[in-house]
Amino acid sequence: MVPPERLVSLGALLRDIAADQRIVDEMVEAARASSAEVARLPWAENRRHVAALLAAGLASFELLADPTERDFAEVRRLGAARAAQGVSVTGLLRGVQAGRRVVVEAALDRGRASGIPDTALLEGLLDLDRYAGALERALVDGYHAAERELARTDQDARNRMLRGLLADGSTTGCREDLTRFGLRPDGWYHCVVTDLTDPARIRAAERRLSRCGGVFGTVDDRLAGLSARRLPTDALDDTTLVVVAPARPLDRLPALHALCVAALHVAAGAGLHGRHTLVELAGETALAAQPVLADLLGTTLLAALNPADEFHRQLASTALAYLDHGQRLDQTAAALHLHPNTVRYRMRRLRELVGMPPLLAEPDVRWPVLVTLRWWWALRTWLAE
Repeated sequence: MVPPERLVSLGALLRDIAADQRIVDEMVEAARASSAEVARLPWAENRRHVAALLAAGLASFELLADPTERDFAEVRRLGAARAAQGVSVTGLLRGVQAGRRVVVEAALDRGRASGIPDTALLEGLLDLDRYAGALERALVDGYHAAERELARTDQDARNRMLRGLLADGSTTGCREDLTRFGLRPDGWYHCVVTDLTDPARIRAAERRLSRCGGVFGTVDDRLAGLSARRLPTDALDDTTLVVVAPARPLDRLPALHALCVAALHVAAGAGLHGRHTLVELAGETALAAQPVLADLLGTTLLAALNPADEFHRQLASTALAYLDHGQRLDQTAAALHLHPNTVRYRMRRLRELVGMPPLLAEPDVRWPVLVTLRWWWALRTWLAE
């Protein structure tokens, strides 16, 4: 295919511009003046980038190929390099577009000086604009691809460090990571464990939590992390179950993480949502760790009850409610929507069946703490089965 005369003329102009070191220097100056982030890089590096972009754009233009079919591999690498240097994509494009304006102005001036008609010059510059736009898109694509890869690398390092601190109990090899992610070897941190396991929800929650301070990632397939201060009440939505341990040194965190995970399972089994402290869930968590003992209590203390008998289950649930309400007859009756005498009757009937301690549900009588714990645990276990 014979190229249009305007493209031949403009191609020659662009070759002259690319070879003109003064024009290249003007492009560098314009890019640095338009973007403070570009200006922070060394002049020589800016010049190398400008020369590479000019060469890539000129090569594509001279091939007369559809710009959307060009891969601009070198341009993509330049975009990736800027992402690695921490230059924002906005700052990058400001610099590129400032240099692009220098090229267009030079092409106009030289084109008119060489006698190219304005109409042909304008049409040629419109063609050039298509190639420049494709080049910028390739630059941004390379930037974002590197940004995603850097984010994955950063996230991998964060997850690896958190697994070492929370699951493995080791800080070996992660001293640099502690500093990198803003943790101190002598600091005290809250261990935070959530029930989030969906990767998309984890990423969204990480972004919210990162604004609250601390370090968060995936440990044992769920979102967990460390925070130097208490999380704000609105750090996560109310549907997310969160368990937070008291702040402790790094060497105490593996044990606290294991307890938080255990407490999370207990809280989930109870249908809880929202944020709960490990201290709040301490009793249920401790008891859940002894399933064999729980079974022994239920099958021994309540051996006379038949799990298939609805009346027996009614008696047991009434007794459990009584213990849950501080052994207060009036509060238990109100909670169950019963007359106090009905509660008293059921408690006495249960005592006759299983031999509970005397005087339960009588005025001014309370069981000792350990007796209460024993029967509460037995009733709860038996009803759960």
